Amino acid sequence: MTRWPEPALVSKLEDPSLNTVDMTVNIGPQHPATHGVFRMVLTIDGEMVVDCEPYIGYLHRGLEKLSENNDYRQAMGYWDRTDYLAGMACEAAYCYAVEKISGVTVPERAEYIRVIMAELSRINSHFMFLGAFGADVGSFGTSFVYAWRERERIYDFFEEVAGDRMFPTYIKIGGVAMDLPDNFESRVRWLLGSINQGLEDLDGLLTGNEIFVERCRDLAPMTAERAIALGITGPVLRATGIPWDIRKAEPYGVYDRLKFDIPVGRQGDIFDRFFVRLSEMYQSTRIIEQCLDQMPGGLVLNPDLPKTLRIDNAEAYFRYEGTKGEYGVYAMARGGNKPYRMKLRSPSFCNLSALREMVVGTYVADAIIILGSLDIVLGEVDK
Repeated sequence: MTRWPEPALVSKLEDPSLNTVDMTVNIGPQHPATHGVFRMVLTIDGEMVVDCEPYIGYLHRGLEKLSENNDYRQAMGYWDRTDYLAGMACEAAYCYAVEKISGVTVPERAEYIRVIMAELSRINSHFMFLGAFGADVGSFGTSFVYAWRERERIYDFFEEVAGDRMFPTYIKIGGVAMDLPDNFESRVRWLLGSINQGLEDLDGLLTGNEIFVERCRDLAPMTAERAIALGITGPVLRATGIPWDIRKAEPYGVYDRLKFDIPVGRQGDIFDRFFVRLSEMYQSTRIIEQCLDQMPGGLVLNPDLPKTLRIDNAEAYFRYEGTKGEYGVYAMARGGNKPYRMKLRSPSFCNLSALREMVVGTYVADAIIILGSLDIVLGEVDK
């Protein structure tokens, strides 16, 4: 027989002071887990996230307006500071856009050099992701050591070729700044051997680790339809199973001469995002090896390029497969030696649009690795 609660118990249950309330947790903008100057405010019920509000703009530096107030060559220095983990790739995207509106051609040898530098930049950026993500998941600090070892070797190589580690402005309109050193091929092949060893170390440490897999599998999955609706590109999109890569879909440079696969995931969860990036690094080493085998001789900079580049009425949008996704550069010329309008389509900014729906309904600890799985870089988001 069902009994009603005692009167004293009823009054206690109705006591408002015993009701739970949501709590707000502020993460960032200066916090190691945000991987940059980024802030997200979580509303939590116990350990469960019920809302997430991201805040950006702390690193805004006026890339587009600065580019419009400098001539086409001077503006180069601002672009490699967007995705600063892959500076040469950003330089190449900007140059391709300017070359598209100006009609400037690039020597074949320079195209191969651009691809090699861009793929090394991709590897460098993904190493940063693997190292930091292993630490985010917890108890995998060794991943940072493995990743940093290889990144330092890549940066040393960039310094040998271009004279600077992070912001070399090596890619130029019409080619590259200077030819390669004499030991270039042997140096790159040695570097690829080191990179492959680093990948095997990280692969063995993370991919087959039961704790890591259990922590990441089935967390924050995203469907292909939803990813497309949000404008998501790059590894986060390919993790949903869509083999979309601009290097294949709309080849630029010499990518149409190279053989490589497009790694994809199955359900778009955190583990798939990790595994797609890891697999992409193996494909990048494969691309670089083919470039070394096919590398022609000749010039590395268009000899007919005028000292001052002036472009009449023209506009173009160039889509580049950056490390985070579609790094799009819109360039408009209206005469003179400066662009009339420059616009960056930031892949990290678009990918961040999925953060709220990925985080809501998960635990606070999960929110940290969900953000990490997007692999954002704030210099590119805020511009």
